[in-house]
Amino acid sequence: MNAWEELVARCAMRRNEKIGPLSDEAYAELVLAVRQNPADFADEPPEQALLAVARALDAYRAGGRDDDLLDDAAFEAERARRLGLLRAACRQALELDERCLDARLIDLLAGELEADPLTQGLLDLEHEFAGAPVPEGDAWEDVFYRPHLRLRAAVARTCLDAARPRMAASAAASLLDAAPEDQLGARHTYMLACARLEDEPGLGALEARFSGRESAWSHLARVLLLYKLDRLTAARRALRGFESLCEGGAYALLRPTFVELYLPDRPEAAACGFEESLMAVREAEPIIADVPEFVAWCQGHDWLVASARAFAERRDLDW
Repeated sequence: MNAWEELVARCAMRRNEKIGPLSDEAYAELVLAVRQNPADFADEPPEQALLAVARALDAYRAGGRDDDLLDDAAFEAERARRLGLLRAACRQALELDERCLDARLIDLLAGELEADPLTQGLLDLEHEFAGAPVPEGDAWEDVFYRPHLRLRAAVARTCLDAARPRMAASAAASLLDAAPEDQLGARHTYMLACARLEDEPGLGALEARFSGRESAWSHLARVLLLYKLDRLTAARRALRGFESLCEGGAYALLRPTFVELYLPDRPEAAACGFEESLMAVREAEPIIADVPEFVAWCQGHDWLVASARAFAERRDLDW
């Protein structure tokens, strides 16, 4: 979530409504002025609450920059402290605007509930905010509606984590209907859900629709799907593709690494880069756990193990 950019867009639109309509050139000047100091233009409760959320997210992220220097106990304590401060800041934002959906969503996610109660909490939140009409066209273009899209994306991911792949697929599909350019990566969740459901036509349709936008999720989903269908020769070829096309993919698969909470959505990462590989494997964990022999099958490929070890050595990672 780029809270600052959304705040700038919202403040500029609000100001234009008050003093406009401005010409395109004048509006561009207004946007520049807002970007220089958004706080001066956040004069309505919804934008004041979003300003508080933006500051809280910045503080949370900045506070974790030295986490790698901490031992496990200190890391957990520091992380819990930062999450507590973030939740408190979100509740302060809600005092400014009780309908700030982003603050509600972040507060809920930062509570680190188990998958089932988190799923229920997210669904309850959707029900509470269900009155907003879906904009025509690509809903992402309506900056005021984006919190609803982020919530739907969180529902899809959490349903997958809670071993509810059909619900995850349905939520992801509805998000793609509303925002077909898929700025929130709903297709990634949908592809993993297809793998869990052994839905080869569904995965193929997504791959065709987003051809040229391959990702660690698309490559890993194909491996998992073919393995679950017991087409091991094809699965091996797909595993080769995942290893060669996704940076650090072998390491991510054989040495699962802690991935920080998405607050409130996935962080941006280079396509098929190491960060993507880590996120894809983390999101696929419920599927991998459901097929316990999959990891042993992966470990049985010497070239995959060698690739993972070489990557660890290059990056000075544990092996």
